[in-house]
Amino acid sequence: MDTKLLHTPEGVRDIYGGELGKKLVVQEKLMQAFQSFGYQKIQTPTFEFFDVFSKEIGTTKSNELYKFFDKEGNTLVLRPDFTPSIARCAAKYYREEEIPVRFSYVGNTFTNTNNLQGKLKEVTQTGVELIGSDVKSGDAELIHLAVKSLKDSGLNEFQISIGEIEFFKGLCEEAGLSEELAAQVRDLISEKNYFGIEELMVSSGIERERADKFLKVTELFGSVDCLEEAKKLVGNDRSKKAVKRLQSLYETLSSFGDEKFISFDLGMVSKYNYYTGIIFKAYTYGVGDAILKGGRYDRLLSYYGKDSSAVGFAIVVDDLMAALHSQKLEPARPPYISYLLYDEPVYAQAMKLADYMRQIGKCVACTKFSHAKTIDDYVGFGYHNMVSNLYHLTAEEKVLTYDLTDDSGDALPVDNTDLKEFMR
Repeated sequence: MDTKLLHTPEGVRDIYGGELGKKLVVQEKLMQAFQSFGYQKIQTPTFEFFDVFSKEIGTTKSNELYKFFDKEGNTLVLRPDFTPSIARCAAKYYREEEIPVRFSYVGNTFTNTNNLQGKLKEVTQTGVELIGSDVKSGDAELIHLAVKSLKDSGLNEFQISIGEIEFFKGLCEEAGLSEELAAQVRDLISEKNYFGIEELMVSSGIERERADKFLKVTELFGSVDCLEEAKKLVGNDRSKKAVKRLQSLYETLSSFGDEKFISFDLGMVSKYNYYTGIIFKAYTYGVGDAILKGGRYDRLLSYYGKDSSAVGFAIVVDDLMAALHSQKLEPARPPYISYLLYDEPVYAQAMKLADYMRQIGKCVACTKFSHAKTIDDYVGFGYHNMVSNLYHLTAEEKVLTYDLTDDSGDALPVDNTDLKEFMR
C-alpha cells in the first residue's frame, strides 16, 4: 500500500474523537447564541461560480482560490468566504424584502494560502449576517452579539478591536491618492509595513506632511481616547464622520455593559474590498491571528441586484478552539457513550436491552464479544473512545457492568445483575 494514501495534503487535517466532540459542542454554543438574537440558519453551496468572488466584488485574490471546471466549462471555486455567498442568496430570495433579515451559518471555507504562512487551508467558520438594518442599531447589535458569542464559547478575556474603513478612505481623498495608490497603501498598512508606506509615498510624490498622517494612523489604537486623537489628525468631513460614528457606537455598547471588551484601531483595514463602514476583529491569548472578523458591507448586495445595507461577522472555530485549549478553558466533553458487549447466543436479548437503555436516555453502541479478545482489551478501547460504562451481556443473561469513569484501569465489574432485573 502507498503510505501517501494515509496522509492529508498540506494545509488540511483530520479531526476526530474527543477533539471533534469538543469542537461540535462549541459550534452548538455559538449557533445557540446566534439563534437567541433571532438569526435563522442558512446553508449555501460549498462551491459557487467564480464571478461570485470576483475581483470587482473585492473578495479573496484569484491565486488564493481553489478553481475547477464543470462539464459545461464554467469556472467554479470552493468558497473562501461566506459573506458573498449569503449576499447572493439574499439578493435572489429576498430581493423585494424591506424588513431586516438575519442569517446564521456554519461550514468550511477554503483558501489556497502559502504553506509558509502556517495557516490551515480548510477551516470551519460560523457567523451571522444582518441584512437591511439601520446602520447605527445594526452595528451595535453585531458587536453586542459578537461579545455574547465569545463569552458563551467559554472565553473570559478577549478584545474586539473596531475600525472604520471610511476613516481611511477619507484620508486617502484628503491626500489626493489615486484608487490604485490607495489600494497599495491599504495593503501595506494591513501588513504593518510602515517603511513600505513611507517609501511608497515618497516615490509617488506625496507631500511629506500628508504621508506622515498615514504613518500616524497606524499608532491610533487602544481605548476610546484614541478617537479624539484621530479627529485632530484629519481635516476632511468623511473621516471625521467616521470617528463620530465610532464614538456613538461606543456609547451604545457601554450602555449594554460591553465596554471592557471594546477597543479601537483606526489603522485597521481589510483584504476584503467590500467593506464600507465599521470593521472589527476579536483577539485573545494563545492565537496569533484574529478569532473573529467582520464589518459593514452596504454595497455588496448591489452586485447581485439588491440595494441593501448589511453587516456581519465570522468566527474561525479552529482558532477559537486553539485559544480555549491554550487558556485551559476546555469545553465540556459531549455525552459519553455506553458500550454493550454480548455473547452470540443472546444477540436478540442484547438488541432489546440496547433499545431499552436508549429509551431511558443512554447512548449505546452494541457489538458482539470476540473471544479472541479479553475484557481488558474492551476496557482499554473504552478509555480511548469516550465510553463511560461497559456492559457485558453473557450467555447466562447476566449483565456485567464496568465503570470506566474512575480511570483505574481495572477490568473488574462493579455490578452483576440478571437481565430481567436490570431492565426493571
